[in-house]
Amino acid sequence: MKIYATDLDDLALGAVFLATGGGGDPYLPTLIAKQTLEQTGPATLIDAEALSDEAFVVPVGGVGAPTVSLELLPSIDEASRVLDAYVTLISKEIDAVASFEIGGGNSLIPLMAAAVRGLPVIDGDGMGRAFPEAQMMSYAISGVKPTPALAMDYAGNTALFDTSDTTTYEHHIRSFAAAAGGMVTVAEHPMTGAQLKRSVIPKTVSFSLTLGRLLREKRGPIGDLLPLLRDVFADSVYGAVHQIFTGKVSGKSTRTVGGYDIGELSIECFDDPTAVCNITIKNEYLVATAGGKPLAMVPDLIVIVDAETTTPINAERLHFGQRVAVLAVGAPDFYQTPEALAATQPRCFGIDLDYTPLASLVR
Repeated sequence: MKIYATDLDDLALGAVFLATGGGGDPYLPTLIAKQTLEQTGPATLIDAEALSDEAFVVPVGGVGAPTVSLELLPSIDEASRVLDAYVTLISKEIDAVASFEIGGGNSLIPLMAAAVRGLPVIDGDGMGRAFPEAQMMSYAISGVKPTPALAMDYAGNTALFDTSDTTTYEHHIRSFAAAAGGMVTVAEHPMTGAQLKRSVIPKTVSFSLTLGRLLREKRGPIGDLLPLLRDVFADSVYGAVHQIFTGKVSGKSTRTVGGYDIGELSIECFDDPTAVCNITIKNEYLVATAGGKPLAMVPDLIVIVDAETTTPINAERLHFGQRVAVLAVGAPDFYQTPEALAATQPRCFGIDLDYTPLASLVR
């Protein structure tokens, strides 16, 4: 499958939906990716199963606080320069590029890097959504080591990482990102084709394209789009789609702490101002509650869309008074396993809740 410059608006729109509020704003990465593909020709998207077990795969993407991406602008060749430096570091040619996460700007960075180097991109990613920390990736949960890793900042300065485990790596890479202005581009979690096949969340790039095309072509009130969204998600790795709240944004408080965007969001019901949905944010939307009861929680996806157009909204783009609908989508089966929940359930974020599957909360 080929990804052309003309596909990128739809791909970015679908990826913002799946990003659950994080992943970085895709506006500038989309412009840059379009310019890249217009110069290089289309990117080639392949299934993980098309790779040999001995193939060498490297994920690439941005690490940092998503709000920073609105001001610290990426350059057109940043991602490919990271791969160039990585090949020099390890003295080994790369056979394919993969995504950390199918979220916002991070869904486009691998396409740019791969197109410049003439490499294929894997149709899949390491989260099936966006998560804030490296140890939450399916690659790490499946036992793929994060290092050797290489990070590059906006000025071309690089840092190399060799750590004993992914949690330690997360602390080190986050510190470098914070010191480098809040956002860096990284090549990490090198793996074989066999490791990728065991750990990737499959077909999420092509699904983002399909989802984005639906959102663009059928743009309209959430009440009209919801049945169509349910049909599209029924043929995916994700669970069912539910509308869990509707109202206007009545409060939002976020700040950058330790390289993450941390905060809270409140949404007031249109019909009953005393009914409020509260959402906890750590780069992404983590837990939604109303009246002290959970409505949805990580690793299931919480998605906020414009109530009139069903356009998904990143956390950094939310503001007071917006009329929104809150949707929840069941996480891929991989993230329902005990091993994945041990790394991604609410308690991993310091939230005093045991994970309850979305299907149980919406009965």
